[in-house]
Amino acid sequence: MIKKFKNFLAGIFLIFKNKKHIRLGIYGPPNAGKTRLANRICQDWLGEEMGKVSPIPHETREIQQKEKVTVNSNGKKLSFNLIDTPGIATRIDYEDFIKKGLEKREAQTRAKEATKGVIEAIKWLDNMDAVLVVLDSTKNPYDQVNITIIGNLAARNIPVLILGNKVDLKKANVKKIESAFPQYKVLGVSAEYGNNIEQFYKELFKLVR
Repeated sequence: MIKKFKNFLAGIFLIFKNKKHIRLGIYGPPNAGKTRLANRICQDWLGEEMGKVSPIPHETREIQQKEKVTVNSNGKKLSFNLIDTPGIATRIDYEDFIKKGLEKREAQTRAKEATKGVIEAIKWLDNMDAVLVVLDSTKNPYDQVNITIIGNLAARNIPVLILGNKVDLKKANVKKIESAFPQYKVLGVSAEYGNNIEQFYKELFKLVR
């Protein structure tokens, strides 16, 4: 019986090891640069973008996915389904969108869709094999949203790489993110300008090994 159980576990391990396409999720708060990162990855390896970006929070309000993204680095290949998720927020108020210039009806619709998107994003965590957490390195990482995201990932024991985005800006401080979440690898990048992107691709192989 013990031998059969060991063989069963070995079989499960081989299935996971030989999976051709892992599910790699991109998570983070609104306007941290998740979709911009997804666009850069897709442009580099597929020649196309994932989705639209905007200075108005919650531009991405539905799960977006690109299948069979294959990254090449140092002669190695890594293939995955890339999943861009709506920004996680603990509070979404339509009046905040009005302040950004949206009309009331559009703001209310956006708030409703964004709330639904947050719920879906959390549900999708159970489908992820690994996650990239994108944080704005110009902002204080010690906030409720970031703690909620990391807490959900830790509870599920999902492999995580934290990206401190926007290092091209003067206020960027990746060290603060490292101090806030010392249990995870943190890499400073600029999804917009490509700073440290080659190193990021190398880190992907370590994340999913």
